[in-house]
Amino acid sequence: MKPTGEVVYLVDDDARVREALSEFLASLGIEHLTFGSAEEYLAHVRSDICACLVLDVQLPDINGLDLQRQLGSGSSPPIIFISGHGDIPSTVRAMKAGAIDFLTKPIDPPVLVTAIRAAFAQDLKRRLKAAERSNLQRRFALLTPREREVLPLIAAGMLNKQAAALLGITEVTLQVHRGQIMRKMEADSFADLVRMAGKLGIPAPDGTL
Repeated sequence: MKPTGEVVYLVDDDARVREALSEFLASLGIEHLTFGSAEEYLAHVRSDICACLVLDVQLPDINGLDLQRQLGSGSSPPIIFISGHGDIPSTVRAMKAGAIDFLTKPIDPPVLVTAIRAAFAQDLKRRLKAAERSNLQRRFALLTPREREVLPLIAAGMLNKQAAALLGITEVTLQVHRGQIMRKMEADSFADLVRMAGKLGIPAPDGTL
């Protein structure tokens, strides 16, 4: 495990559990922060680093499963549930909502470490994907209104002559726009441009993605 650049958020109302898990994480050099309630966690201003949330199901202010739903799957870190009562319905609900794992107390340290590693890997993947999309959106913003009209046509595989006729411009003008789009989007090939259009969710001329 890396000593820096990753953090575990531990939310459990049992001080003994927090202390035990805190000592264990510290022994591995894993950066972590502990909270006694969902309210404390939600009030904390998170650092913009790779993270995971180790969350108790039974909390004094809100059920952990309800907190999972409240957080959603946007920028919230992946969740590892811990519980003193690992009932099947709660486990199924947690996993269907995207939890990394559902561990029953007393926690098996090696199993927890494996879950934390998986959570960090998932969060890193999400962050890289978000960064790539942000970069693509930055490039797309450089396109002129006409180039934004041309992009979905050529990305859909339409011939230059067809796209030009549809837009009411000459084929030469269409080719100029195409070259500008390739340059601004920093596409190495036509296949690369098609991939970018797909990741940006740019619809094809018939309205499909």
